[in-house]
This record gives sequence, structure tokens and C-alpha cells, in this order.
Amino acid sequence: MIDGTWEPCPAARWEDAFLSGNGRHGAMVYGDPADDRVIVNHHTLVRPNGSEDLRPPELADRLGRLQDALLAGDTKAAEDFGSGRPLVWVQPFHPAFQSRVRRTRGLHEAVAGYRREADFTTGEVTASYEAWRSAVFVSRADDVIVQHITDLALTCDLMLDHLLPGAPAQLAVGRSTVLTPEGAQLALRVGYPGGGLGYTGVTLARVDGGRVSVAGEGIRIEGARSLTLTTRVVRGAGRPDPAGLWAALPREDYATLLDRHRPLHREAYGRASLTLRDAAPERERSGGELLRTPRSPALLERLFAAGRYHLLSASGMLPPRLTGLWTGDWDTAWSGAFTTNANLNLQVSSAAAAGLPEVSGAHAALVESQLADWQDNARAIFGARGVVAPSHTDGASGHTRHFQRAYPLHLWTAGADWLLHPLLEHAEVTAGAPDATLTDALVQVALFYEDFLGHEDPDGNLALVPSYSPENRPANASWGTVNATMDIAAARHALTTAAAHAPAHPSAALWRSLAARLPAYAVNEDGALAEWAWPGLRETYDHRHLSHLYPVWPLDEINPYDTPELSSAAHRALELRGSENDSAHGHLHQALIAARLRDPSRVSAALGAVLGGDFFHDSLMSAHYPSRDVYNADAAHTLPAAVIESLVQSSPGRLVLLPAVPAEYPAGELRGVRTRFGAHLDLRWSEDGATAVLRPTRDARVDLRTGDGLTLTETSAGYPTAPLELTAGVDRVLTLEAR
Repeated sequence: MIDGTWEPCPAARWEDAFLSGNGRHGAMVYGDPADDRVIVNHHTLVRPNGSEDLRPPELADRLGRLQDALLAGDTKAAEDFGSGRPLVWVQPFHPAFQSRVRRTRGLHEAVAGYRREADFTTGEVTASYEAWRSAVFVSRADDVIVQHITDLALTCDLMLDHLLPGAPAQLAVGRSTVLTPEGAQLALRVGYPGGGLGYTGVTLARVDGGRVSVAGEGIRIEGARSLTLTTRVVRGAGRPDPAGLWAALPREDYATLLDRHRPLHREAYGRASLTLRDAAPERERSGGELLRTPRSPALLERLFAAGRYHLLSASGMLPPRLTGLWTGDWDTAWSGAFTTNANLNLQVSSAAAAGLPEVSGAHAALVESQLADWQDNARAIFGARGVVAPSHTDGASGHTRHFQRAYPLHLWTAGADWLLHPLLEHAEVTAGAPDATLTDALVQVALFYEDFLGHEDPDGNLALVPSYSPENRPANASWGTVNATMDIAAARHALTTAAAHAPAHPSAALWRSLAARLPAYAVNEDGALAEWAWPGLRETYDHRHLSHLYPVWPLDEINPYDTPELSSAAHRALELRGSENDSAHGHLHQALIAARLRDPSRVSAALGAVLGGDFFHDSLMSAHYPSRDVYNADAAHTLPAAVIESLVQSSPGRLVLLPAVPAEYPAGELRGVRTRFGAHLDLRWSEDGATAVLRPTRDARVDLRTGDGLTLTETSAGYPTAPLELTAGVDRVLTLEAR
């Protein structure tokens, strides 16, 4: 199987529970016949911790003194700028509760004949043994979690259980149970400690045959043929009578609800696919078995499919958190936040190319909802117009609140450009240019730099000061410095992009002038692209972040075709970069950059570190560290992008085919890629060459490049002396031969 996974036993840990989601609700399914648990999640569930009303402190009146001190050579000047406050994390993401269907008659553990399965094409998770079967999906049509259990003479207890790991003892919990002719209605109301308004979960239980009675904190079902549960969570519903929430739940049978949901999910999931030639012999193995054979092409196939499935399922009202849309524990690492200085962009990095506009839409929703807060950050901290993005957000607030001497994330000014870039890619893939909303946001970023860029270096270039390279520091200086390479790249990209897409703006000419006065990138004594373009700052190579290679990926400002010398320096920087604590996002960030730099061996090594490092749970959701330490979606969601980048890269004026194919995957087919010049692409490759089919949606002139050892045989393309001419609606077949 490619478009799904299975296991021969129930999940013993919530991390191994199979996942379903619709971008609002998430379900984690254990599939245990004796205690059939489904953990219910919702994107809005963040627990108040005192940070929800915090605003950025007024620091702008101190900014000038800090800038002067840093430019004068005081390498520790930024340590007191905004520090001294208690470290406050954003509101932590948490689960709602778990529905539990507990059998009152004794049952087995999993034995021969048991099967637990997730179908990526429909979002349905099933488990079965003998006469018992449980099926769960999260409806895109009705925004509910639906579960259907069948058994002969089903006898069980049903309850909504809030006592998940880490749940605060001071939660205010209220329950309601009402018997109905069709079964029962259950409600669980949860208030946060300190009186904070919480959330309400409501479940409609429909019972086919048998008897239903109130029992303890739930209901008892005796002698039923089947049970259907429909569940919804509402944030802030508080203590009102849940009758209205029950009434709003759909009452059709399971099959009808699934039929309404399935086309919506299937169309989105099915837009892109990966198959590898040598995978067939192992495709039917369970996910757990494949994870024990990390070099298996079938494993990469399945993780590619799972990554797209989980990314789609986690994205809707918001993009994926550090944990996607799921957690079984109230104590989520790093608050289960959206960490924006690397993780979020890495997770959504395949959205445009892999045909998931739903993910780009969710990312846009987060950005657009927080632009006013980003303006507050720019004004309060930097005394500037425009916007500055935070490094962490809970999805509710975009205010900067992470102030520390070490990791001074409040000094990071590149965030808005970095976060808008995936939306710019989406616009290029779909319409060819940003819409008015995105253009306005790009203008806001440029306005920030117009105000912020007021200092010069000794050579007369504009200086980025203060400057911070997430999450690294020079070996001989403190964290807040001058001219971090990522900041230079972001400023140049923001100013030129805004000028290009808002040419009538009164400041457009000024933005182009400011961009031209920014410092050049520096190459250090090791021949590597320096992380700080400021004299005297020494490198710290062993680090998980690769912020200074932003000009390579995703900006494509530095590439082997237009800037070969800088490309070589960037490649040297990649060679020297360590992996620090083996974070999954660091390895896959290396893979993305290596692919842009045409280095298949380094792509292979980065993928191998993740596939062979025990990063994946049986659910095929990933961990942050090796040995499945800290549930985290970075690897799961980023892996499809790393695979695509090794096979196909595009910009508005360029197509690169097979730039960095890992030797372990010599043949296969990638279908449904979207390019940034407006064409859909299917690619088939082998040791003998490749065939690419382009289906343009608009006219384009494209510079075509191929990986080493390949020759284009289609003479009419004029390659390599002339661009490839594409006409909307006219398919183009490109044939490459190995030489």
C-alpha cells in the first residue's frame, strides 16, 4: 500500500495512534477493541497562562543607543535590550478529551486477525477483529468527528474522559447526559484554572438495537448491533445549556456522512503522488516493519504519502503547529506553538508544489489575522511603521513576547518576509502574481525596512542593526549583532518584491534604492558564505538552524546558474554545518538546501539521518529528536518537500529537472507537481533518462536546466541557448537521455 498504512495491533501509546483531521478538529485513534479510545483535538484549544494579553514592551526609545553601541564594536550591547523580563511562552496547545468505549465483557489483546489501518485517500481510520469493527473520520463537510462501531451484541460503557496526561488538577469540569429515543447526548464542559472560559465537547450517540442507560459519568449500552458517535468541540462555549450544540450535530448515518466528506478529502489528497520502482516487494508491509528498514524505497513512498496526508489534515483554520493538529498530552513541548523562525515554513514548504492550496490558505489565514499585532511589534520595539513577525505564536496573538538575553528572538526582523514567502510561492503557482491582500502585506514589510534602515557601515552600505540569526550566535560575540545574512537577504527580498508588485506606491523607487545599498554577502576565511557579514564575527558551525542560507532556499537568490561563486560558498557553508542536537528540522532543512545546490549525496545523507534515526512513530507522525523523543510534525510534514526539491525545482522563469536525485531512488514517478510559472508537471525518471509532461495553465518562457549527465532530446526547445516556450492549454513533453 502507498496511500495508507496499517499495524497488526492497537496503539499502546498516544504517539502511535493513527490520525485524522479536517484542519479544525483532529482525532487520534488507538483502535483497541477492549477500550476504544479516540483523543479529540481542536486547533483553538490553547490554555491561558498569563501571556494572552501581553503586548510588546516599549523599547523604541532605547533603540538608537543600542544601534550606536553595536556599530561601535560593543558585542554585548544587545544583552540588556528587552531582557530581564520573566520568560513567557505562548499559550500551550492541549487535547480536549478522549471518547472511550469500554467493553464490559472481557476481551483479548491484539492477536492474529487484528488490523488497524489509516486510508490516506479518505481520511478514514479503521480497526477490526472478528465481528468487531471501529471506523473513524473527521468530516470536511460537517466539521465533526464521526465514529462507527459494529459488533454482535455490543455491550459497553461510553464516556467523555478529560483526564489525559498533564491535565491540570484545577480544571472545572461539568457533564450532561440526556437519553434520547435514538441513544443519548453527552456534553463535557471544561473551564481552565483561575476561571478562564474553556470549551465544550458534545457527542451524539446513536445506538442500533439494545438498551441504553445512564451509568456513572457516561452511558451503558447493552446488546446493541452498532454504535455511531458524532462529536464536536466548541471553544469558549462555557456553561450554557448544550441543547443547541447537540441540535447542530448532523444525524445521518455513518455511510451518508462519509459519502459527504470523502470527495472533498480525496480530491485534495489525490493531486500529487510519488511511486518508486523498487518499492513494490515491500509495499504491503506494516508501517512499523518499514520503519525498521530505513533504506526501503517503500518506506519513502509511504512517508511521502503520509506527510501530504497529515499536512492536509492539520491545515484549515490554521496551518500545522509543532504537533500538527494533534496531541495526547497537556504538557506539549514548546507549548505546541507555531514556531515561525524555521519550523512552520519547513512544514508548509511542499504546499505550493505538491498541490495543497488548503495549506497555503491556512497559512494565509494565520498571517492575515495577526498583521495588526505585527504592526504593534514594529512600532513598540523598533519605532517603525510596517510589520515585524514574532518567532512564536499560539495562533491567537501575533505579539512578540519572547525576550531573553540568550535567544533574543525579539531582535529577529526577517520574520515577516520569511513567513510571506510561502504565500508568494502559492500566488506564483496559481495566479502568477500576489493578490491585493498579499501585496498590501508585502508593502508593510517594505515600510518597516524603509524606517529601520537608517545606519551605515564604514563602507557606506546600510547596516542591519540590531540583527539576529535564528537561533545561533557568533563564536566571539553575543546573540544580538550586526548584519546577519538572513536579515540582509530578507531586507533585499522584501524591498525588491514590494517595489515589483506595488510599482505605483510612492516609496517604490526608494525601496529599490535601499535594496541596492544593502551590504553584499560575505565569504569567510573557510571559503563559506558567512552567517554574519560584519568584520570580526567568527562562525559557529555546529548548529541545527541554517538561517544564513535563506538566499539559497527558498529565495533562490543564490543558485548555481546565476551566482556560481556565491553558490560554491553556500555549498561550503553547508558542508561545514553540523547537526547540533540532531533535530529533525535541521536535517531536512539541509536536504532542501543541498537539493538547490545540486548535491544528491548530501540530500541522501540528510534523508538517511531522518529515515534511519528512529524519528517516526508507528502513526507515521514524527518526533523532534532521534529515538522518537518529543512528538513533533517537522519531519513528517517537511519530507515531501525535500523529495520534490531533489526531483523538480521551479521559479517564475526557470525549471530544473532531476537536480539532486539520491542514488537510493534511481527510478520512479512523481505526479501532480505545480510549478511557479503556472504549469502542472508529471515526471518519470530512471537510469536511462526521464520524461516530463508539462501542462501549462498560462503562457511562459522558461529557462530549462537538468541534472548532471542528462541531455534534452527535444530539439524544438532550443535548449540550452533559448528559453522553453510554453503555451497555455498546450501540453509539452520533454525527453531527457542519460549520457
